[in-house]
Amino acid sequence: MENSLILDGHKLNWHMDKVNAWLNGERIAPITIDCSLTANCSYRCVYCYGKLQRINNEKPLDKDTIFRFLDDAAEIGVKAISFISDGESTCSPHLYDAIIRGKANGMDMALGTNGYLLKDERLEEILALLTYLRFNISAAEKDRYTKIHGCNEKCYEKVINTIKRSVDVKKKSGIDVTIGMQMVLLPDYQDQILPLARLGKELGVDYLVIKHCGDDEEGSLGVDYQAYDGMIDVLKEAEALSDDNYIVQAKWSKILSQGKRRYKQCYGAPFILQISGSGLVAACGSFFNDKYQKYHIGNIRDTSFKELWSGDRYWKVMNEIASCNFNAQKDCAALCLQHKVNEYLWEIKHSNKQDYTEKEQCADIPMHVNFI
Repeated sequence: MENSLILDGHKLNWHMDKVNAWLNGERIAPITIDCSLTANCSYRCVYCYGKLQRINNEKPLDKDTIFRFLDDAAEIGVKAISFISDGESTCSPHLYDAIIRGKANGMDMALGTNGYLLKDERLEEILALLTYLRFNISAAEKDRYTKIHGCNEKCYEKVINTIKRSVDVKKKSGIDVTIGMQMVLLPDYQDQILPLARLGKELGVDYLVIKHCGDDEEGSLGVDYQAYDGMIDVLKEAEALSDDNYIVQAKWSKILSQGKRRYKQCYGAPFILQISGSGLVAACGSFFNDKYQKYHIGNIRDTSFKELWSGDRYWKVMNEIASCNFNAQKDCAALCLQHKVNEYLWEIKHSNKQDYTEKEQCADIPMHVNFI
C-alpha cells in the first residue's frame, strides 16, 4: 500500500490529457470536486476554517439540487466527488442517496466526516460505493478530543465505535475501500500525535495522515507555522509505527513550508474545485466568505452546475486568479487544497519545456487516482 497511496502530493501526472488541454487554453471540467451537502456542522473544532467562511445561507441543500449537481458533474466529465468542504455532510438527510447517485453516475465517491452522525447500520451499503472514508480526528484521548473538537464525551465513544465497525465491515465483506484518519495538527496539540498514531494502528485503519492547520491571509486562526519545526522528531517517531498494513504520514511539504508559497498565481482551481455546503460555487474554498464576492461564480440552488461551469462568469473568475492581477502569496489562505497541484502547474507553466508533460506521465496508477 505504501507505494501506491499518495498522502503528501498530487496525482496530476496521471491526468496529462487535462493538463495539456489546459495548457492549450481549453475549458476543462474539474477532475475532482470537493463539496459539502450543508454548511452546518455537529462539532465546533477549535481550528475550523469554516468559521472564517461564514456565508448568509446555511440551509442544507435539498435533494433535487444535489441530484442535479451530481448529474451535471458526471455529464461534463468530472471523475470524482468528495463530500468534504465547509460543512459536515452527515448533517444532511440526503447523504446516503447522494453517494448512491454519484456512484451510479460513474464517478468515484469519497466522504470525510467527524463520524458522529454517520449511521452504523448503513456502513456496509456506503463502504461498497466509496473509494475512501476518512475520519477527521485530531486527538486520541477523550478529554483532549472533546476540547479540540468542541463536543461532548458521548461523541468520542460513538466515533471510536464507528471507526471499529467500519474496519470490521470492510474486512468481513472484503470491500475495496480505504479507511483512514486525519489529524489537523496545531502546535498546542502535539501531545496527541503519538497517541493518535497508536490508536489508528489499534483500530485497524489503513492510514493516519497528519496535516498542518490552514489559516487565512490575515492569520485569523493564529497558526504559528514556525512552531512545526520543533515537531519533526515526534512526527518521525509516529511515522515509524507504519507497517505493511498501516501508514502514518505527515504532510511534510506543508508542515515544513512555514505557510509560504513559491508560486504567485492560482492555476489549480479548474482541476480541483470546491463548492460550499450553501451551494455557492467560488474560485476555491478560501473565498466562500461574502467579502470575496468578486470571486463568486453562482449558486447551484439557483443555476445548474453545468450552466455555471460553461458560463462566462466561471471562466472569468478562473482566469482572474491565474492572472498577474492576483497574488496567491498574499491574497488567499495559506497552503490551500490546491497547493500541491499549483506547485506542479506553476513549474510546468513557467518551465518553457514543451515536452515536460509527456515525460511526466507515470505508468503505475496510484490508489484514488481521480482524487487529485
